Amino acid sequence: MAAPAGATGGDALRVSVISPERTVYEGAADSVVAPAWDGELGIMRGHAPLMALLGEGQLRIRRGGATERFHVAGGFLQVIDNRVTVLSERAEVA
Repeated sequence: MAAPAGATGGDALRVSVISPERTVYEGAADSVVAPAWDGELGIMRGHAPLMALLGEGQLRIRRGGATERFHVAGGFLQVIDNRVTVLSERAEVA
């Protein structure tokens, strides 16, 4: 039997939000919405590999009914094999 969507198993995205000072977030998510340089970028499980330049704005990580928000400014976002890595020049809890 498959794990429910959003579980920490194979049905979830694995997300890391990293600033020069520390890892701001590490965990599972159902979706991520990031402020790309030229607009918002939405990512869900199964997204194609991607590298994006980040702008400044709110990064939203949704898991179940909860959404965690972070303010990011500059950096890069990478998606590979249901793993989302955000490397930002500045990242803090919003």
